[in-house]
Amino acid sequence: MRNTWYPLTWSRNVGRTLARHVVIEEDLVVYRTEAGKTVALEDACPHKLAPLSIGTLKGDTVECGYHGLTFDCSGSCTRVPGQANVPASLKVRAYPTVENMGMVWVWMGDPALADPSTVFDLPEYHDPAYSVVEGDALPVAASYLNLADNLCDPSHVAFVHKSTLSNPEHGDVPVMYERQDGKVVTWRWIIDSPLIPIFQGLKPFEGNVDRWHYYHYYAPCIAVIDFGSAPTGTGAPEGKRQDAIQMYACHFITPVDATTCVQHWLCIKNLPADPATDSRLAAGLRLAFDEDKTLLEAIQRNEVKPRSTRPVKLAIDVSSVRMRRMVDEMIAAEQSAESSVVTA
Repeated sequence: MRNTWYPLTWSRNVGRTLARHVVIEEDLVVYRTEAGKTVALEDACPHKLAPLSIGTLKGDTVECGYHGLTFDCSGSCTRVPGQANVPASLKVRAYPTVENMGMVWVWMGDPALADPSTVFDLPEYHDPAYSVVEGDALPVAASYLNLADNLCDPSHVAFVHKSTLSNPEHGDVPVMYERQDGKVVTWRWIIDSPLIPIFQGLKPFEGNVDRWHYYHYYAPCIAVIDFGSAPTGTGAPEGKRQDAIQMYACHFITPVDATTCVQHWLCIKNLPADPATDSRLAAGLRLAFDEDKTLLEAIQRNEVKPRSTRPVKLAIDVSSVRMRRMVDEMIAAEQSAESSVVTA
């Protein structure tokens, strides 16, 4: 998929230095202008293909470190040392960018189709009743679709995240799913259960809780997990969650290449910001995501090995199958539209 907003990097990481990033196998050089705007350019000088990311930032322009060709924010060459004439065709590609939810997003497709209003947004991120714990960027040596499988799958939690997000006895709790416009939603409720480890101490709950997990996957690379707990029997499944712990774990996935991605994550919670609590929560979530990383990288290594059998599909795979089908449909529609333009 090209005509979509991909997460590029955290806004906090973009400054007045040149940085190289890779998105869907394309090398980008990224920096911030003196006025504070983010810029993403093709990271290859058209002269000898030297990476611009190892050049020099001069004002808002990038000077190639090999022969000094200079490019502005639009990608146009503004200077060729020793040559008065600068051909209009001498340019690098510029990629539209926009910032939201602490993230720089980049449009990898047709710039004419880049609509900033379509960048992903979660209202709770801006709601003063919630606080934000901004995570990090976790490199994962696995396909972004394998990570997306994981983020459409509540059933793995009972086995992979025993020390953080679940209890092992809940592996048999049924999972529900639904394909909606532009996304797949997968969910389950666990009734009258002990509080999960990562929620311990966040509220003075006594006894068991009713807890929920709603996995919202927005094709092609965004997953938001709405999960929480309320004292059992207080009506949480019916929507009465006034005394609940609620969190949104946001996963913004950058596909690097066929076997590598970067998982940017943040947590939005209906609890006040508190440095000690936030630090403990961030550490617990990072532990959980490292558990996923270990498993997914092992799966990826097995996937590339020749074998005589194919992986079997189970009933619990319905959401991930629908997710991949949605991505395939989006790519096919995009390619069909491109073919129609070429034919016309």
